[in-house]
Amino acid sequence: MDGEHFALSGVEREREKLPPIYTSSTPAGLGRGAKQPFPSLGTFISTLSQRREAGGRGSAGTLSGTLSSTLSSTLSMRELPPICCDVRQKQRVSIDTLPPEVKAPFPCDPIIPLRTKTTKDFQEDMERAVQTGDWREVREFYLTTFDSFVEINAAFKREANGSFNTIDDSGVNAKFVNAVYDALLSTPQDIQKSVLKGIINSLLREWKGPRSKDDLRAYFILVQNPQYSSTSTYVIYAHLLRQIAALSEADHHFLVHWLKKLSGRRFRQLVERLLQFISTRLFPAEPDELPPLAKCSWWIPSATRVLGLFNAANSVSSPPIMPFTDFYNIALEHIDFMEQYRTWQSHGNSNKFSFCQFPFILSTVVKKAIIQRDSEQQMISEARQSLVSKVSRRQRVDMNLLFLNIKVRRAQLLSDSLDELTRKRCDLKKKLRVTFVGEAGLDMGGLTKEWFLLLVRQIFHTDYGMFTYLKDSHCHWFSSWKCDNYSEFQLVGTLMGLAVYNSIALDIHFPPHCYRKLLTPPTVPCDQNAPVGTATTTLDDLQQIMPDLAHGLGELLSYEGNVEEDFYLSFQVFQEEMGVVRSYNLKPGGDKIPVTKQNRKEYVQLYIDFLLNKSIYKQFAAFYHGFHSVCASDALMLLRPEEVEMLVCGSPDVDMSALQKAAQYEGYSKTDATVRCFWDVVLAFPLELQKKFLHFTTGSDRVPVGGMADLNFKISKIDVPTDWLPISHTCFNQICLPPYRTRKELKHKLTIAISNAEGFGLE
Repeated sequence: MDGEHFALSGVEREREKLPPIYTSSTPAGLGRGAKQPFPSLGTFISTLSQRREAGGRGSAGTLSGTLSSTLSSTLSMRELPPICCDVRQKQRVSIDTLPPEVKAPFPCDPIIPLRTKTTKDFQEDMERAVQTGDWREVREFYLTTFDSFVEINAAFKREANGSFNTIDDSGVNAKFVNAVYDALLSTPQDIQKSVLKGIINSLLREWKGPRSKDDLRAYFILVQNPQYSSTSTYVIYAHLLRQIAALSEADHHFLVHWLKKLSGRRFRQLVERLLQFISTRLFPAEPDELPPLAKCSWWIPSATRVLGLFNAANSVSSPPIMPFTDFYNIALEHIDFMEQYRTWQSHGNSNKFSFCQFPFILSTVVKKAIIQRDSEQQMISEARQSLVSKVSRRQRVDMNLLFLNIKVRRAQLLSDSLDELTRKRCDLKKKLRVTFVGEAGLDMGGLTKEWFLLLVRQIFHTDYGMFTYLKDSHCHWFSSWKCDNYSEFQLVGTLMGLAVYNSIALDIHFPPHCYRKLLTPPTVPCDQNAPVGTATTTLDDLQQIMPDLAHGLGELLSYEGNVEEDFYLSFQVFQEEMGVVRSYNLKPGGDKIPVTKQNRKEYVQLYIDFLLNKSIYKQFAAFYHGFHSVCASDALMLLRPEEVEMLVCGSPDVDMSALQKAAQYEGYSKTDATVRCFWDVVLAFPLELQKKFLHFTTGSDRVPVGGMADLNFKISKIDVPTDWLPISHTCFNQICLPPYRTRKELKHKLTIAISNAEGFGLE
């Protein structure tokens, strides 16, 4: 029996320390039979030993029964704390910033036996086994390798007793690991089952005690096993994830940096496997496919915690290994996420698990829905308070109390809007309703969209001077001119907040760094003097906004010659403000401090901080407070800067084919000649006309977070002469088409309508 380690002595001693194992049924794919009584761990080990004596190592039949019991077992334990930065903190914490006491030395590693098999040797063994059908050599290798953590290290560690005590090198022969796992699923079933059996033994032995670097290496290797894609192995996978999740912060620190060294393809496979595990545990295909959720409530917290390690590895990689959106779990759109949100609000990042502790896994659709429902609750609360106040004073109740009513003239749009929002600051969290003076339009949503569109267009016009349009980066940035009143910047922030609050997409072009500043911190500090919007800055942030200047500063940092004599710079910079050039010292006495090779990094950092923080601090602080005066919600803590941008601006990607698929019809069917002509025309429009069409029918040329399907776009038939133009109801995202007879006639009428869509009559 050499090569197998099922001696009872060591396992039995540890047995009493383990929680009980629950078994429900035999997993699919490993042989189903009649359900047996649930065995205890002792019975399981005894039975396993007896069957080994009776049938020997190569008996697939006896092994199948043993694995069937083992693979469907789970441990009952307390829910685990989250593995992610505390999203309720006021600032983000880097995975690299660990206190010295956390980075403690690891226990001494055990002596590892010397194994000489190479990747080439293994591949030759596999080729020979496939050709001859003799799998003994391969079987012995797999049986021995996965029997314990020591054997795993013996097989895959580049130097058996090398230390490899750095985050930069795991010491694992990645090429060999990949070859072994790539071949595993093509081996006979008894070999695959022997690997799983060995992993069970390994996990049982390593349940308690301090972790050595070799233990971490074993976990790092085991988590890459492709067998976990099958639900029949989920019980073993869950136990592995639980042990990885329970490791110390220092251990996680090492694993994160090892994980980021994986190839992009394998990294993605592991992430997708974890997401599938969570989805299947939430929504199993068959009721009896997995143990009852009540018996294994720790599965999802453990898997999500480990997924947090992969997310951290992705975040510290430059560039990221995969887009952050690929960590979204779409299945979570079908759970009660508001219950998750309330749990998180009540318990924060305590041991009470909530997916909101791990916001990277929640899609923008879920986060938007949370913000909307949170906003609705705040709106209802504000309206109720106003109503109760009126009733208590025995005053006549006016239904206008339930709304934030904005009444503006088109000719004085900006000044009227500023006056209205300033005067009605207490009503900002009520439902927005807009009226244009002299127009009879009833605002069911369309006038609100029109107001936002026109106001943004005017505020961001270069002649107005509040924002500078930077052609190289195609974005707006805050003007640095000084004034006594920054209320108009606060208005822009309030507008953005109202847009998010009322689910309106704005055509605003701020760089990503602006949204990071907007979340610094994500909630307004209690101390009114506390700085806001002062995000840390890098050369990459400047590159987003002023690429030419960023390039020049990059050349300064890499210059090999005499920096002081050749560049002749000091710690003083110059900036043009309203036609006047002003000088600013980056540090006290900066005009007298030359930039040298020794201090050029400090100069670049101070210069970037000046441009992106200090020179516009008052403007951005007003903008920040305007936004948060409306969107003061815990839900903002769940958002990445990129997600805030998507909530504010929607998506600029106009996909008319997606709109066609989601369209609804009233009076027409999608096979009618008029409808077919309509889609032929719209799909053939250039992008500019498609955006005008979207604005004509919905009041905005932006696509909402959920895509075109979220517009609930409708095409209705209107029985009027065909010399009429199409009519839109932007409140309902609806277009009414007369029964045009030809494609040419429809194109002509539709083009006229969408090109002259500003202003509202009776609707």
